[in-house]
Amino acid sequence: MTTARHFDVWAPSPRRVRLHLDGTLHPMTRDAEGWWHADVDAPPGARYGYVLDDDPAVLPDPRSPRQPEGVHAPSTLHTLDADGWTDSGWTGRQLAGSVVYELHVGTFTVEGTFDAAAARLDHLADLGVGFVELMPVNGFNGELGWGYDGVLWYTVHEPYGGPDGLQRFVDACHRRGMGVILDVVYNHLGPSGNHLHRFGPYLSPSRTAWGDALNLDGPGSGPVRRFIVDNALRWLRDFHVDGLRLDAVHALTDRTATHLLEELAVETEALSAHLRRPLTLIAESDLNDPTLITPRSAGGYGLHAQWDDDVHHAVHAAVSGERQGYYGDFGSLQCLATTLRQGFFHAGTFSSFRGRTHGRPLDLRRTPASALLAYTCTHDQIGNRATGDRPGEYLTFGQLAIKAALVLCSPYTPMLFMGEEWGARTPFRYFSSHPEPDLAAATAAGRIAEFTAHGWPATEIPDPQDPRTFERSKLDWAERTTPPHARLLQTYRDLVSLRAERAELTDPWLEHLSVEYDEDTRWIVLHRNTIRVACNLGPDPVTVPVGGTPLLWWDPPTQDPTGAATVVPGHSFVVLDAGGRA
Repeated sequence: MTTARHFDVWAPSPRRVRLHLDGTLHPMTRDAEGWWHADVDAPPGARYGYVLDDDPAVLPDPRSPRQPEGVHAPSTLHTLDADGWTDSGWTGRQLAGSVVYELHVGTFTVEGTFDAAAARLDHLADLGVGFVELMPVNGFNGELGWGYDGVLWYTVHEPYGGPDGLQRFVDACHRRGMGVILDVVYNHLGPSGNHLHRFGPYLSPSRTAWGDALNLDGPGSGPVRRFIVDNALRWLRDFHVDGLRLDAVHALTDRTATHLLEELAVETEALSAHLRRPLTLIAESDLNDPTLITPRSAGGYGLHAQWDDDVHHAVHAAVSGERQGYYGDFGSLQCLATTLRQGFFHAGTFSSFRGRTHGRPLDLRRTPASALLAYTCTHDQIGNRATGDRPGEYLTFGQLAIKAALVLCSPYTPMLFMGEEWGARTPFRYFSSHPEPDLAAATAAGRIAEFTAHGWPATEIPDPQDPRTFERSKLDWAERTTPPHARLLQTYRDLVSLRAERAELTDPWLEHLSVEYDEDTRWIVLHRNTIRVACNLGPDPVTVPVGGTPLLWWDPPTQDPTGAATVVPGHSFVVLDAGGRA
């Protein structure tokens, strides 16, 4: 049915803008702020775009709701079906106390779609997951990719199932009591399909390491900032998403008095009040700067949480023994204990990797540890390795269990990466599918150059443009039912369940955490009130000077007759309940 529709686009740069609707050009009228408007009859699903000046090219709408033929094609009118939602009773959930599970839609299942991922949600619910975090699903060029090269931020990648598929996935999560966090990228635009510069001053003169940066503080930046904030609110409001993970916020260049992140926090809080459910903003930042998660009333930006790479580095380096690159300052149990106790290892201290002082201390009295996400794996920490190899390929299952215990029994908000829970051995590699030959060749060459500079043979670096690189990154769900994968999966379930049962393990205050360790014999103990988490990072049994009733373990411990010590087998952990012990 054809109805009157209002079309508008912010395009202060061209002298003339025309609406191209199903093959017909319509004039548009410009207002004083640089917005062009037209009221035209159009049926649902009509194809449309904009023609700028005398160039006959039809450009997609910067706020396109759907791109069924890719990011270079015209846009499609689309509205989510209000009757498609069944989550009217969903009141959301808070991040604190929850477990987050990160996944990539294209490799989570063989089919690589939202609907196929939804069919696996019972596995996540059984695991005890509170939030499913999706890697970016916005419009990017090519069929395959991680999603961080997005150029049409308002649309949903069509091969995954488009906007309707995302709606069904979110609704399915809510039916199982799980929230959804969406990874969004506002620090740069991808190299293919970005036409924003033709419409107006969207771009900054500076660039990031990944692509064109956005104009957040220069002339004409007001509508650009609005473009970003409106996009964030669209996901939270229209798609019922419960939170956003803000990619690499350290790359946002904003010298205005009110930083974009604070502006986003203010508007998200207002929307949360209106929707009467929690909405969560999580930053990814390598600055170790507590300002991001400090409340606005205390001079911060007011975000709810941020990723904490220092916890990952401290745990991974201590368990695996790796020391290359940014692991150089990590690896000792002293470093692990310090990081667990204070959130950041580099907190105004010298970073040898950066060659300078880095970070700033958390105020442990005011900042709960639940505002920091801790993890043993992420898409970055696996996919940015030369071959995308997972810890399951080079660590023992006991070592994997130790890493799980340290994160899931910590005061931080735990995050898992898909397949981690059963020690998946399928790699997760960097892959792309740029259709432009020059861009495809440059991407592959850049990947090889990056890792050959660190000593890797060029023949061992997977070609990101080879479809087999993508195919080999898909999870093998059959692994989880075979030993020892099934045993590790049950251990993850038990750890998550114990975390839900015992308030000591979700206590977010770092002042209540104490840590003991022995550097020589390689044991470390987390004291969580009466709970003791004893881990033996070495290969041989060690006697740890803590007692209590064993609640959970990897390999069975033995205890001193006095009850004052516990022998923990090599590459194992035990969770003890010390009861009334001091």
